[in-house]
Amino acid sequence: MTSISLKTPKLCLHTNNTCSLYFLQFHNKPLTINFTTNKGKAKIKLRCSATNENPQQQFKKKNKKKRRNRRSEDDDDDDDDDYEKVNPVGFLTKLGITHKQFPQFLRERYKAFKDLKEVLFKRNVQLKDIAYGFDILGMHRHVEHRVDYVDWAPGARYCAVVGDFNEWSPTQDCAKEGHFGRDDYGYWFVIIEDIVKEGEEPDELYFQQYNYIDDYDKGDDNVSIQEIFKKANDNYWEPGEDRWVNDRFKIPAKLYEQWFGPNSPQTMEELEAMPLKDAETRYKEWKEQHKDDPPSHLPPYDVMDNGKEYDVFNVASDPVWRQKVLAKAPPIPYWLETRKGRKAWMKKYIPGVPHGAKYRVYFNTPDGPLERVPAWATYVKPDADGNSYAIHWEPSPERAHKWKNTAPKVPKTLRIYECHVGISGTDPEISSFADFAKNVLPHVKEAGYNAIQLIGVVEHKDYFTVGYRVTNFFAVSSRFGTPDDFKRMVDEAHRLGLLVFLDIVHSYSAADEMVGLSLFDGSNDCYFHTGKRGRHKFWGTRMFKYEDHEVLQFLLSNLNWWVVEYKIDGFNFHSLASMLYTHNGFATFTGDLEEYCNQYVDKDAFIYLMLANEILHALHPNILTIAEDATYYPGLCDPLSQGGLGFDYYVNMSTSEMWSSFLENVPDHEWSMSKIVSTLVGNQHYEDKMLTYAENHNQSISGGRSFAEILFGAKEDSSNSQELLIRGCALHKIIRLITFTIAGSAYLNFMGNEFGHPKDMMKFGDENERVLSRSSPYIHHVNDTTMVISYIRGPFLFIFNFHPTNSYKKYSVGIEEAGEYQIILNTDDEKYGGQGVVKEDQYFQKTVSKRVDGQEYCLEVPLPKRTAQVGLQVKPDIKNMSCFVRNTHHKCKSKSMNVLRPTYKGSRD
Repeated sequence: MTSISLKTPKLCLHTNNTCSLYFLQFHNKPLTINFTTNKGKAKIKLRCSATNENPQQQFKKKNKKKRRNRRSEDDDDDDDDDYEKVNPVGFLTKLGITHKQFPQFLRERYKAFKDLKEVLFKRNVQLKDIAYGFDILGMHRHVEHRVDYVDWAPGARYCAVVGDFNEWSPTQDCAKEGHFGRDDYGYWFVIIEDIVKEGEEPDELYFQQYNYIDDYDKGDDNVSIQEIFKKANDNYWEPGEDRWVNDRFKIPAKLYEQWFGPNSPQTMEELEAMPLKDAETRYKEWKEQHKDDPPSHLPPYDVMDNGKEYDVFNVASDPVWRQKVLAKAPPIPYWLETRKGRKAWMKKYIPGVPHGAKYRVYFNTPDGPLERVPAWATYVKPDADGNSYAIHWEPSPERAHKWKNTAPKVPKTLRIYECHVGISGTDPEISSFADFAKNVLPHVKEAGYNAIQLIGVVEHKDYFTVGYRVTNFFAVSSRFGTPDDFKRMVDEAHRLGLLVFLDIVHSYSAADEMVGLSLFDGSNDCYFHTGKRGRHKFWGTRMFKYEDHEVLQFLLSNLNWWVVEYKIDGFNFHSLASMLYTHNGFATFTGDLEEYCNQYVDKDAFIYLMLANEILHALHPNILTIAEDATYYPGLCDPLSQGGLGFDYYVNMSTSEMWSSFLENVPDHEWSMSKIVSTLVGNQHYEDKMLTYAENHNQSISGGRSFAEILFGAKEDSSNSQELLIRGCALHKIIRLITFTIAGSAYLNFMGNEFGHPKDMMKFGDENERVLSRSSPYIHHVNDTTMVISYIRGPFLFIFNFHPTNSYKKYSVGIEEAGEYQIILNTDDEKYGGQGVVKEDQYFQKTVSKRVDGQEYCLEVPLPKRTAQVGLQVKPDIKNMSCFVRNTHHKCKSKSMNVLRPTYKGSRD
């Protein structure tokens, strides 16, 4: 018996007999020792665990070395490199967060994400193909003078397309029986042939193709089809290889006669009753008979047999012949020479579904017949009775919009102008895309924004929902114009250098049945969950079934559709809390990570968002995605490989809630400066990913009250109207200035609310000053008693006085560097509608050698109540800053700003 005792870093080994004692010194290498026991010689390899890696580290190191060797052998294999980079809990590790359940949830979620992609690959050649469903589904003109309609309705028994082109007949244009009309997945296929004009002959080729864009094509050169095919056969086939083309039944008939003789069986019963030799014997006999045949140009196939009973015969061909065939290009170019142009098509055919035709899809279901607006319709309009129908949008090439401008480069910071097309005009009527492009876009550009975010563009039945109960996901709202009108508006925005974002609603859908997707094919579980889970807890809208392949294809294709068809530059994913939790976000969140991984979390919804971000960024590298989540789910903006959801920005919704709460419920003198700063700064780890705003459409048109309505609304006591006016203007300006400049790299403002901030404020976010792209602000002064906040961001010093009554003649604020500072923006300036308390001769201030706020120097600035100032150290070498100072400070006061007049009167309707 042998015993071992460890004394790091030495090992003492001895036996029960009088064997010698061994003392071993390790040097990070395994040692082999030989010693004698009662049973003979023994050889043992020893490694000290104290001086070497543990077994798990050794295993990882060994596998890592193997992966490196494998990559050196195959440069195209990137899977191992990705494996090393993927860490489903990476963002938790980066933030130093430890938790028991949440990391396990992230690992399981990422595994489910990978498994889903494997499943998708079984039905799609490439993962991106699932995002191009709009190329097949819906109504499309086919090159072979017809229109194809494809839709998914697994619960239907019969499908037809009805419209004004067939007098709404449910039997004329219907799907064929069998797999040519409906496949196993529930997709219906309807062909609507173009009508041959009277006096015209049908095409000689049943697969005659037409080019609907160009007037003429190669097939209009008066070259006969026989000549084209003869040229193709002469160039493609070797002599003798085309015998089966000329007489395709000759060879099978001859072989059949050779096998069975002149009295061959005529039925399967007779064939099965005949005694036949096995296939191997017949093949050997055939080879023996033809061993002396002369050389032929027919394909030289042979059968390889390894001589084993269980061996499968492998059909092989001559390598030389195979290479010769593969070197030939298929005769597709000859087939394309038969394609004719648009004029030939218009001369011969009447479109089966003309441009502008009205149509619906007709289903026969177990509950009876029903008509629906197609799920993939791209243009939908209501009729006089309030019912909607789809419109086949296929304008002629001369009328269709042609893109003229490319999208601008993605800026480092975003200044977003959120807007609704319908209420953007000055008249009490719904504005159009054309009006918006002509009147609003120039104003947005001039105001200093670099992006617009559109709400209510996707088709919705009820106008009062502001577009958040979508009925037709692939259609632009017909209230504002046609699809081409929307394209022209986007094109004009790109010409002005504005990005175009779309507020997309994939968290729920309208519950409307006639127009929307609810009960689309008569069944309750087509696109949505059944039971209580299928409806929003408070709004009654339908909740998507994100784990279904067809639903994923519908939603992913919808995102890609807006980018491909309308050149959209990004998406704001609306109300993520509604889809991420089965309680739709209507629950109390304390911040415990367990709330983000409990039984109320919809893992399939998370996987959809991960898939959407991965596919969007893979197909369109410059796309931007914004997450609007009131629960601030961890990892929203982290990469997928690190356990995140892959968004580019997240919305700090607490900011607007805080300002609304202060204005409506808290007296001015009780405002907390500490709460203002902590709320505005948000999560410092993701400050560069944060989009912030003082107020958006929720306060203006979604049931809330805008700041203007709160501050300037009707009061019982009208004697203080002037004081209320001054207060409202002052708070409007400083609220927007601090929200815009204190944190985050993106800012949003809803249309009509820009009257509350000085126009010069937006200059701090442009490409010259770049305040939003600066590092985190240095907040060195937050005083709840004096109600003063001061911070430094980049070269700028920001000072805010929120006190409702106290003005300070010399308020001391710490400063890091001594010198002379100049006020370049004063919200109390008369040109901004202020009182002008601080005069121009007070705009220059020199530092004082006095320790304040932990700084060696300080500025003693005049600080009126409810005002803000932006200071900049005067340095002659900073030319661009000096230009900014001159341009801002020496503007003519005649260009004063009426802060009480909204830009658009209709924005409050």
